[in-house]
Amino acid sequence: MLFRRRSTPSWFETARLWLWPRRSFARSTQYVLKRIKRVNASPRAIAMGVACGAFVSFTPLLGLHFLTAFALAWLFGGNLIAAALGTFVGNPITFPFIWAFTYRVGQVMLGSPVNVNEQPPIVELEKPSGLTIEGLGGFFEAAWPIMKPMLVGSVPLGLTAAAGMFVVTYWTVVGYSSARRARFKTKRRLPRDSMAAAEAGEDR
Repeated sequence: MLFRRRSTPSWFETARLWLWPRRSFARSTQYVLKRIKRVNASPRAIAMGVACGAFVSFTPLLGLHFLTAFALAWLFGGNLIAAALGTFVGNPITFPFIWAFTYRVGQVMLGSPVNVNEQPPIVELEKPSGLTIEGLGGFFEAAWPIMKPMLVGSVPLGLTAAAGMFVVTYWTVVGYSSARRARFKTKRRLPRDSMAAAEAGEDR
């Protein structure tokens, strides 16, 4: 398979590389772009998948981004691999900005007073004792004052990012496919031109 590693990394190494890539985020971005270009699907399916991944990256549903991106991609006819790659929009560098903007926008949409110098409230979350419904209910109840404006604010910001990523990805894939077909035609034409030149020389 293309770009597959020789040895399968452990879950700990995968998490560490996601938080901080082995080389740099710039190289990781180039890698993601190459993978998007090589996805075997139509330009629209690839663009829709990336758009779904980008939209999900603006939601505070950490741990559910992949599953949510897959569900949206399936619903709107996007490519699942492209959807997974699209979630790269949300990464340790962009998340602080995404969370801050979604929280502020959500406050405005909910009609809450906003002070630009005010920091988001810090809610002390007690770790639920065991996997019980009561413990999880208390956890989400404490987190809801922050999650609610972030969820609301993620909708317009996520849709804007998704629209931009759809347009950019669509035309990037179309341009890449056109250039690739042109290269194949050139390679096929060269042997024919050489044979024609050789036959012309023999006729002389």
